Amino acid sequence: MTDNAPSRDEKARQEVVYDDSASAEVDNAQGVDNGQAAGADSFESGTQPIGSAPGEEGGVGCHAGADTMRKAAEEAGKSEVLEQYAEDYPMGPHDKPQSMCPAFGSLRVGLRMRRTATVLSGSACCVYGLTFTSHFYGARRSVGYVPFNSETLVTGKLFEDIRDAVHELADPERYDTVIVTNLCVPTASGVPLRLLPKEINGVRIVGIDVPGFGVPTHAEAKDVLAAAMLNYARNEVAQGPVQAPAGGPSEVPTVTLVGEMFPVDPVSIGAMLEPMGLAAGPVVPTREWRELYAALDCAAVAAIHPFYTASFREFEAAGRRIVGSAPVGYEGSEAWLQAIGELCNVPAKRIAAAKDKVLPAIKGALSGAQVQGRITLSGYEGSELIVARLLIEAGADVRYVGTACPRTPHSALDLEWLEAKGVQVNYRASLEDDIAALHEYQPDLAIGTTPVVQKAKEMAVPALYFTNLISARPLMGPAGAGSLVQVVQAALGNKQRFDSMKAFFGDIGTGESAGVWEPRPEAKPAPKPEAKSKPEAKSESKPEPKSKAAAKKTEATVC
Repeated sequence: MTDNAPSRDEKARQEVVYDDSASAEVDNAQGVDNGQAAGADSFESGTQPIGSAPGEEGGVGCHAGADTMRKAAEEAGKSEVLEQYAEDYPMGPHDKPQSMCPAFGSLRVGLRMRRTATVLSGSACCVYGLTFTSHFYGARRSVGYVPFNSETLVTGKLFEDIRDAVHELADPERYDTVIVTNLCVPTASGVPLRLLPKEINGVRIVGIDVPGFGVPTHAEAKDVLAAAMLNYARNEVAQGPVQAPAGGPSEVPTVTLVGEMFPVDPVSIGAMLEPMGLAAGPVVPTREWRELYAALDCAAVAAIHPFYTASFREFEAAGRRIVGSAPVGYEGSEAWLQAIGELCNVPAKRIAAAKDKVLPAIKGALSGAQVQGRITLSGYEGSELIVARLLIEAGADVRYVGTACPRTPHSALDLEWLEAKGVQVNYRASLEDDIAALHEYQPDLAIGTTPVVQKAKEMAVPALYFTNLISARPLMGPAGAGSLVQVVQAALGNKQRFDSMKAFFGDIGTGESAGVWEPRPEAKPAPKPEAKSKPEAKSESKPEPKSKAAAKKTEATVC
């Protein structure tokens, strides 16, 4: 080792260099101030700042409010898209439920599909956050990104960059599809993805807008992309023969399942359908392109998750009918099997045979382990109502169900069933709604989103995160009943532990004792109430001080 060689400690402190991005020249003129690009004056005459429409002085950056962004998008030619979103995904009593960036939903759909490339067009901070989150949740492929600045955005160069990127990616040996997604700023600026080629070298090009100011939740963004792909596939089917599924066409009529489910659930549903001479078809969103053709080629569509409004419209355009609710619990499974059988013209004997096969097993799973406790439930996945139905049939006292998704015709049966049991159901529920339910109903267990779980635990109430611990497990048929009851019972058993911890720690970690302090802060005494003088008491006049020093002494004494 030479004298100039770095030591082991120095090597450990050295930055790992993956590429030459660190040597790229930084343009500090791209800062943003009050919606106006800092270097806008240096651009060519006639250009506008980020997101601004021609003739406007101010620009719209990703920090602008939803109303400002929406107005800019309408002026930039996106009014038709936004009007369709407003119709498909209506708001509730709140402007928008608390949710992660909606584009995360459509991004996950694309990243789960085989032979599919995904490209994002948006602010760098948004793309970074979405990419990080997608890999946190297990994505194992790259996310494409087309960067922009104020100049490329308003001069149309950004669209040209996107088009060039799509042409470069469109390799039929690697991809069936390239999906391009506009985030908030490109949507507000009217970047016209509809002008991209529909196909390049046999690779399909699908462009969608998923702005945070137009799509309320990430769950509904899944529908945006699923519907766009169904529409593309439906048009392909209308033009002639298409590729068959990997396992070949089904020999019996199939039921397409709409909604992301635990992998075991489609298998369970297939077993429930088998006595009726039916089979479970693909799950939408699909995992590869050719599954879209098989999904459209079905006898019926099961709206397991009821908020896929645009996707259901594509199925209806293909002449397919839709059944709401899901085969959860005893009553839910019986009603669902009956509805599917009648829709597919299955003889009554075969419907009865399907019920005789599965219902006793579900009843046995529910009666074998009953849930004893009061529960509030909330989430943003769209399956909250059917989970509540299953819990109630398992014996739980469910008082409140909140969902960030909207009310649709395909959740009507679940809503009616829950309200008949005295359950308060809130569509488009806000975090404030969910927390108010905690205080009002004082549950033994709270199932909800991260902030709801946090609040419940502060109240010494056991809690479960809906997405990771409830939604990510089987719900359908006997397997669903047994699995859900097990995890809920285990959580309810933690109540004593929470009470013990609360009694031991008391108020430590709250108020003045929150955080880490050095030295420890002293408790502030409560302010003393001011003395009220009696009306009849006469205040004596004090003599004027003879000097400034005497005046200061008098003031200190009075205070």
